[in-house]
Amino acid sequence: MMMRIDQYTYRISWSQEDEEYVASCVEFPSLSWLDTTPEKALAGVRKIVAQCVEDMKESGEAIPEPLSVKSFSGRFMVRVPPQLHRQLAKLAAESGVSLNRLISHKLSQ
Repeated sequence: MMMRIDQYTYRISWSQEDEEYVASCVEFPSLSWLDTTPEKALAGVRKIVAQCVEDMKESGEAIPEPLSVKSFSGRFMVRVPPQLHRQLAKLAAESGVSLNRLISHKLSQ
């Protein structure tokens, strides 16, 4: 599988504690890079992600799939207390929608 590091999910934010920008990669949560500009921070984290991917290839480790290309079914299970389930079912019935539609709407807000 061809792996391109630009398909990964990167985030850049200001670190008040470090007084620098911190860049991270969602698919590699243990990696980050601090630098004086957002552009330098992004370049730094992309470089260490590339190095990490190469090391993982060489050692035969599974390389994380980028979230941008991963398929999602649209389904997931969530456990809630029975009382909350009852309250949500009542609210859905009162609103004239399915429980699934109610929960999907609430999650999207």
